[in-house]
Amino acid sequence: MVVSPRTLDALRTVGLNKYERNLWAALLARGAASAGELSDISNVPRSRCYDVLESLASRGFIVIQPGKPLKYVAIHPREALDRAKKKIAEEAQELGEKIDRLGKSDSIKELERLHKENMKTMKPEDLTGALKGRYAMLQQVESMLKRARKSVKFVTTESGLAELAENHGSLLKKASDGGVKIQIAAPMTKQNGETIKEVSKYAQIRNVNDIEKIDRLLGRLCVVDGQEFVLGLTDDTKIHPTQDVAFWTKSDHVVTNFLEPMFDLIWHNSKPVK
Repeated sequence: MVVSPRTLDALRTVGLNKYERNLWAALLARGAASAGELSDISNVPRSRCYDVLESLASRGFIVIQPGKPLKYVAIHPREALDRAKKKIAEEAQELGEKIDRLGKSDSIKELERLHKENMKTMKPEDLTGALKGRYAMLQQVESMLKRARKSVKFVTTESGLAELAENHGSLLKKASDGGVKIQIAAPMTKQNGETIKEVSKYAQIRNVNDIEKIDRLLGRLCVVDGQEFVLGLTDDTKIHPTQDVAFWTKSDHVVTNFLEPMFDLIWHNSKPVK
């Protein structure tokens, strides 16, 4: 079986583990084969072949041919990927419908009561956590924005501003329409002029380019209602989004005595965007 490492890596990106990749490639090379034959040419232990092949079949990558012994049939790779994509979409829709039903049931009320009672006994330092990956960070910011009642303050980068507008623009506009004061300190460049123009419709924006030693200050920070914040701990211009790390907490003490004064320092030393 001759399959390039690049192709095997590409299969990994669509969710196939090592055994699945090797067995599918082996079956594509044979057309049809038994588990034993595939084990011999794929270096996958025979004891694992059956469950891995069953998994591939359930996801649409291969077809099981009845008989003794069972045989497995390869289908065209493009068709297999189309089937797998359709299967994932169907499962996602089904799961989404289950989540919607749960959200309308009495069970969610019970879970909310449980959470409310537990929150009364928690200390501020317990409401803290590390967020791994850009997606987790964006989700947390979204949750914070939904809870915002008074103010939202951002310090962000050029790419962070674009990401903010793309992912949270409608939510920020809704918050602004509801009376929440939104302030964003970010660098203004030739590349992000249109983004700033759009964001200015619902937020006050200040240009941080002229602040002395801004490279030591500028990062990604979101503070909501003076109560909770998310702070990016990595350089979003130098790492992959999956490697991004942020810190979240609801500590009033840290926000009031450190982060809001830091934001105010940046805000008052930056220039309004016209």
